[in-house]
Amino acid sequence: MVQITPVSRCRHWKQRIGFMNNALPDLVAHFRYRHSFFRREDVHARLYELDSFGCVMKTDKPFEPGDTVTLDLVMKMPLDDIRAEGISGLVTEKRKHCSNFFYSIDFIQPDSNENTPSSQKLRRIREVLYKKQTLRSRRAAGPTTWSRQTA
Repeated sequence: MVQITPVSRCRHWKQRIGFMNNALPDLVAHFRYRHSFFRREDVHARLYELDSFGCVMKTDKPFEPGDTVTLDLVMKMPLDDIRAEGISGLVTEKRKHCSNFFYSIDFIQPDSNENTPSSQKLRRIREVLYKKQTLRSRRAAGPTTWSRQTA
């Protein structure tokens, strides 16, 4: 019997190997994990990739491909955090790393309307995240040749 695993709509694990070492800056996913009928736990997980189609999350909670999860994404900001709440996702891939798991989650869009409040908040988080990553890469690159010549 051949086991078929779900494949992400637009991403593949082999193209995303580099994300395992670098969590996204100031971005956390919150969700409730159900242990039993009466016992639930609030979980905070780091994100390692985020785009308009989904995300990659690292946690020690066990999920299987095909499970659905509802996430609240929180971008930490100096004055007021940006929160995208109630984002539903489908777990499409799972990879074990030490005692944790990396999960590829594809967002489930109930409607194609991009003007919903959660879609706008998610788009704002992606914009701020892109700016933060750009600033970090500039700082990591070191001084430019112009600053070296003038010093």
